[in-house]
Amino acid sequence: MQAIHVMGVPMDLGQGRRGVDMGPFALRYAELERRLERLGYTVTDLGNLDVPGPEEDEAPPDERGLRHLQAVARVNLQLAEQCYSAINSGALPLTLGGDHSVAAGSVAGVRAAGRVGVLWIDAHADFNTPDTSPSLNLHGMPLGALLGQEPAALAPYLTNERLAVEDVVILGLRSVDGGERDLLRLRGVPVFSMRVIDEQGIAAVMRQVLRHFTERGLERLHISFDADSLDPTLAPGVGTPVPGGLSYREAHLIMELLADDGRAGSMDIVEINPILDDRNQTADLCVELAASLLGQSIL
Repeated sequence: MQAIHVMGVPMDLGQGRRGVDMGPFALRYAELERRLERLGYTVTDLGNLDVPGPEEDEAPPDERGLRHLQAVARVNLQLAEQCYSAINSGALPLTLGGDHSVAAGSVAGVRAAGRVGVLWIDAHADFNTPDTSPSLNLHGMPLGALLGQEPAALAPYLTNERLAVEDVVILGLRSVDGGERDLLRLRGVPVFSMRVIDEQGIAAVMRQVLRHFTERGLERLHISFDADSLDPTLAPGVGTPVPGGLSYREAHLIMELLADDGRAGSMDIVEINPILDDRNQTADLCVELAASLLGQSIL
């Protein structure tokens, strides 16, 4: 069975609510390593990257008002290098966030190792720019940065290759800022919102998602999973909960169908805030979902 390299990124610089920096610890406490080893994987935990806290980053906001951009960029460059190294060694990189700004690093590293499709499972599009974001929080910008929008420094590429818009799919969307909505339409980003899931059912939607990646000739997928894609009744421990999210079975079926498809080669789990959780249930569920993605099945 394949090796897995686990990388913790205790980052909360990308958003304004403290607590998601403890996400990697919560996932490990939920016995992530043991669950994956029971599936036959060789798991190597590389520990946590060194991430400064907001009080340690003394750099002032830049001219656009962005806070902590250079600190986040430095961490993302290190993460990109680790993910690139893991892919090249034949391992599956599993990134534990931290806020979703870390995905600008993990996806950059995975993309540097070759063309990849990105499934962005999230209540939010994370497609803002400094001009469209009401909050100027960096965790609302990583997908846009990966597709060439500002702030470009958020996504430190190891090659000159950018993600193509058509190589990305957003799944589970239900909360979008006005300017962000305009950008998604302008750029033509493929989106399967919660309304589409409600109308068609998650199995039919996933068939379309996987067919889209197949038609693009993509043989490797990165799954960027934000815990707030789940309904808050299931996953209360997130910083930006939005009612009406994925159900328990919808989330598991997504992962089970991805496992059957066989192209998932890397994953992020982000935005778990243990301060807001109830007995670590959000981290427990995310570990269950990672196990489903990596081959755990009912029979």
